[in-house]
Amino acid sequence: MVADGPSLRLLPRLSDDVAFFWTSGADGVLRLLRCNTCGFFNHPPGPVCRRCLSRDLAPQELSGRGRVETFTVNYQQWIPGSDPYIIAWVSIDEQPDIRLTTNLVGVEPQDVRVGLPVRVVFEHVDDVWLPLFTPADAADVAGAADAVDAADAS
Repeated sequence: MVADGPSLRLLPRLSDDVAFFWTSGADGVLRLLRCNTCGFFNHPPGPVCRRCLSRDLAPQELSGRGRVETFTVNYQQWIPGSDPYIIAWVSIDEQPDIRLTTNLVGVEPQDVRVGLPVRVVFEHVDDVWLPLFTPADAADVAGAADAVDAADAS
Protein backbone atom coordinates (compact mmCIF):
# COMPACT_ATOMS: atom_id res chain seq x y z
CA MET A 1 0.00 0.00 0.00
CA VAL A 2 1.57 3.29 -1.11
CA ALA A 3 1.53 5.99 1.57
CA ASP A 4 0.08 9.24 0.28
CA GLY A 5 -0.46 11.15 3.51
CA PRO A 6 -3.58 11.82 5.52
CA SER A 7 -6.81 12.56 3.71
CA LEU A 8 -7.38 15.73 5.76
CA ARG A 9 -4.71 18.29 6.62
CA LEU A 10 -4.70 21.16 9.07
CA LEU A 11 -3.51 24.24 7.22
CA PRO A 12 -1.12 26.88 8.54
CA ARG A 13 -2.10 30.50 9.07
CA LEU A 14 -0.51 32.70 6.40
CA SER A 15 1.10 35.47 8.45
CA ASP A 16 3.43 37.95 6.76
CA ASP A 17 6.49 36.16 8.18
CA VAL A 18 5.72 32.72 6.75
CA ALA A 19 3.42 33.25 3.76
CA PHE A 20 6.33 32.94 1.30
CA PHE A 21 7.09 29.42 2.59
CA TRP A 22 3.52 28.13 2.38
CA THR A 23 2.81 29.66 -1.03
CA SER A 24 6.14 29.13 -2.82
CA GLY A 25 5.02 25.75 -4.11
CA ALA A 26 2.70 27.52 -6.55
CA ASP A 27 5.59 27.49 -9.02
CA GLY A 28 6.94 24.12 -7.81
CA VAL A 29 9.93 25.60 -5.98
CA LEU A 30 10.81 25.17 -2.31
CA ARG A 31 12.06 28.37 -0.66
CA LEU A 32 13.58 29.07 2.73
CA LEU A 33 14.63 32.30 4.38
CA ARG A 34 18.36 32.94 3.84
CA CYS A 35 20.62 35.52 5.42
CA ASN A 36 22.15 37.80 2.79
CA THR A 37 25.02 38.62 5.18
CA CYS A 38 26.34 35.15 6.09
CA GLY A 39 24.41 32.83 3.74
CA PHE A 40 22.79 30.78 6.54
CA PHE A 41 19.32 29.35 5.91
CA ASN A 42 16.89 30.08 8.74
CA HIS A 43 13.98 27.76 9.32
CA PRO A 44 11.50 28.19 10.79
CA PRO A 45 11.51 31.78 9.50
CA GLY A 46 12.28 34.56 11.94
CA PRO A 47 13.12 38.27 11.84
CA VAL A 48 16.89 37.82 12.45
CA CYS A 49 19.56 35.36 11.35
CA ARG A 50 20.24 32.70 13.96
CA ARG A 51 23.95 32.71 13.08
CA CYS A 52 24.96 36.39 12.72
CA LEU A 53 21.86 38.28 13.97
CA SER A 54 21.52 40.21 10.69
CA ARG A 55 18.07 41.41 9.67
CA ASP A 56 18.98 41.15 5.97
CA LEU A 57 16.99 38.00 5.19
CA ALA A 58 15.11 37.02 2.05
CA PRO A 59 13.44 33.91 0.62
CA GLN A 60 15.74 31.89 -1.64
CA GLU A 61 15.04 28.99 -4.00
CA LEU A 62 16.34 25.54 -3.08
CA SER A 63 16.91 22.43 -5.14
CA GLY A 64 14.07 20.66 -3.34
CA ARG A 65 16.30 17.66 -2.67
CA GLY A 66 17.09 16.16 0.69
CA ARG A 67 17.46 13.00 2.73
CA VAL A 68 15.28 11.22 5.27
CA GLU A 69 16.80 11.68 8.72
CA THR A 70 14.16 9.78 10.67
CA PHE A 71 10.56 8.68 10.13
CA THR A 72 7.59 6.91 11.59
CA VAL A 73 4.70 5.15 9.89
CA ASN A 74 1.39 6.15 11.45
CA TYR A 75 -1.14 3.33 11.34
CA GLN A 76 -3.53 4.97 13.84
CA GLN A 77 -6.68 6.04 12.01
CA TRP A 78 -7.10 9.56 13.38
CA ILE A 79 -9.40 10.17 10.46
CA PRO A 80 -11.81 7.27 9.89
CA GLY A 81 -10.93 5.29 6.77
CA SER A 82 -7.48 6.85 6.38
CA ASP A 83 -4.54 4.82 5.14
CA PRO A 84 -1.22 4.63 6.97
CA TYR A 85 0.98 7.65 6.39
CA ILE A 86 4.63 8.47 6.94
CA ILE A 87 5.83 11.39 9.02
CA ALA A 88 9.50 12.25 8.46
CA TRP A 89 12.26 14.69 9.19
CA VAL A 90 13.92 15.59 5.91
CA SER A 91 17.25 17.43 5.83
CA ILE A 92 17.76 19.69 2.83
CA ASP A 93 20.83 19.19 0.65
CA GLU A 94 21.85 22.87 0.75
CA GLN A 95 22.13 22.89 4.56
CA PRO A 96 21.66 19.48 6.21
CA ASP A 97 21.11 20.92 9.69
CA ILE A 98 17.78 22.31 8.42
CA ARG A 99 15.13 19.66 8.94
CA LEU A 100 11.57 19.87 7.68
CA THR A 101 8.84 17.90 9.42
CA THR A 102 6.76 16.57 6.56
CA ASN A 103 4.99 13.58 5.05
CA LEU A 104 6.58 11.13 2.63
CA VAL A 105 4.24 10.28 -0.22
CA GLY A 106 4.24 7.92 -3.18
CA VAL A 107 6.27 5.27 -1.36
CA GLU A 108 5.60 1.92 0.27
CA PRO A 109 6.21 2.22 4.04
CA GLN A 110 8.58 -0.78 3.98
CA ASP A 111 10.74 0.97 1.33
CA VAL A 112 11.54 4.00 3.50
CA ARG A 113 14.94 4.10 5.22
CA VAL A 114 17.12 6.64 6.97
CA GLY A 115 19.30 8.31 4.32
CA LEU A 116 16.76 7.80 1.51
CA PRO A 117 17.22 10.57 -1.11
CA VAL A 118 13.98 12.49 -1.60
CA ARG A 119 12.65 15.43 -3.59
CA VAL A 120 9.92 17.91 -2.82
CA VAL A 121 6.42 17.71 -4.27
CA PHE A 122 3.61 20.06 -3.34
CA GLU A 123 0.04 19.40 -2.32
CA HIS A 124 -2.21 22.38 -3.10
CA VAL A 125 -4.98 22.91 -0.56
CA ASP A 126 -6.91 26.20 -0.63
CA ASP A 127 -4.26 28.96 -0.71
CA VAL A 128 -1.42 26.80 0.64
CA TRP A 129 1.11 24.55 -1.12
CA LEU A 130 2.26 21.96 1.39
CA PRO A 131 5.84 20.73 0.83
CA LEU A 132 5.81 16.93 0.92
CA PHE A 133 8.60 14.60 -0.17
CA THR A 134 8.80 11.54 -2.38
CA PRO A 135 11.73 9.26 -3.21
CA ALA A 136 14.13 10.86 -5.67
CA ASP A 137 14.56 8.99 -8.93
CA ALA A 138 17.98 8.12 -10.35
CA ALA A 139 18.11 11.34 -12.43
CA ASP A 140 17.47 13.46 -9.32
CA VAL A 141 20.24 11.69 -7.40
CA ALA A 142 22.71 12.04 -10.31
CA GLY A 143 21.84 15.73 -10.67
CA ALA A 144 22.45 16.30 -6.96
CA ALA A 145 25.85 14.60 -7.18
CA ASP A 146 26.79 16.74 -10.22
CA ALA A 147 25.74 19.91 -8.38
CA VAL A 148 27.86 18.96 -5.33
CA ASP A 149 30.84 18.18 -7.60
CA ALA A 150 30.45 21.53 -9.39
CA ALA A 151 30.23 23.40 -6.06
CA ASP A 152 33.33 21.62 -4.77
CA ALA A 153 35.27 22.50 -7.93
CA SER A 154 34.55 26.25 -7.60
